[in-house]
Amino acid sequence: MGNARFLLAFAQYYTYGPQYFIFGGAFEVSEIKPDRYDDLGYDLTPLPLHADYIKRLIIKLETPIGRSPYLRHYAGVQASLNPEVYELAPDTKLGTFPGYQNVRLRHHELQRIIANDEPSWKDALSSVKGVYVITDLSNGRLYVGSASGEANGLWQRWSGYAHLKNLTGGNVELEQLRAGLGDSHIIGNFQYSILEIFDPKTRADTILKRESFWKLALDSRTHGMNLN
Repeated sequence: MGNARFLLAFAQYYTYGPQYFIFGGAFEVSEIKPDRYDDLGYDLTPLPLHADYIKRLIIKLETPIGRSPYLRHYAGVQASLNPEVYELAPDTKLGTFPGYQNVRLRHHELQRIIANDEPSWKDALSSVKGVYVITDLSNGRLYVGSASGEANGLWQRWSGYAHLKNLTGGNVELEQLRAGLGDSHIIGNFQYSILEIFDPKTRADTILKRESFWKLALDSRTHGMNLN
């Protein structure tokens, strides 16, 4: 710890990438006397300073700095890695499932929920199959899809969308959009909602018929992102 009096804790947030770090709190450093040779020589005392930002504030560094544990002086980080505030999550209770009729997730929120295995969301989405809609907020175009055969229902289907190396769930229509506009368009503009839910024992063809109904109702084939 050197002669540092205070410590700001950040953890690499690989949900977004190796350059992203999530805030874990501020601590006061106090030296332990007499010196210890078989243990840490300091104590960390949590401070209320910026406590509201814990698990909400995400910073982005100019370049990745690896996975290994490390300690760095603030001035050095500021000078060489050019940190910037990337995100301050507006809701610390994002993990609480609001009910199927109230789901409206931006892509970065979906990433957090899936990556953290948020219990209430996982329980709710794993227990139903369903028809969902993805909205491209940049232009209002819609994509209607369904989770009709997945063992873990909507959770399994949406896990594919949340994965940074996938983002499209393998859908041909969305792959075409991704190829043209790039990953950043999906991450920055896509929103996910649920149109209709079904018991896990519901036959796949029944759900697919409802998917087709919603495509017609929302006209997502002609004016949206569905090709069939």
